Amino acid sequence: MVGIVATLKVKQGQQALFEEVANQLVAASRAEPGCLEYTLWRTDDSTVYVFVERYQSPEAIEAHKKSDHYRQLGRQLAPFLETAPELKMLVSATS
Repeated sequence: MVGIVATLKVKQGQQALFEEVANQLVAASRAEPGCLEYTLWRTDDSTVYVFVERYQSPEAIEAHKKSDHYRQLGRQLAPFLETAPELKMLVSATS
């Protein structure tokens, strides 16, 4: 199992619009083969969000990155962001 934690800083006042598009990405991503989890979280800072993603394999992550919905919705999210997303790649340490 592999995962990604993506932290995004959203421009002040853009949270509702960001969430609208981000939740479309969540719904489409959850339907992908190999996707085990795709959740959007708000932090205690109203402009900072975190995507938590888990996949069966690195190949499933690659398929996600190549999907039409990831590319299209990712472009729609970009104008709402203050900075580039911070990504952390994870590999399960449990058997």
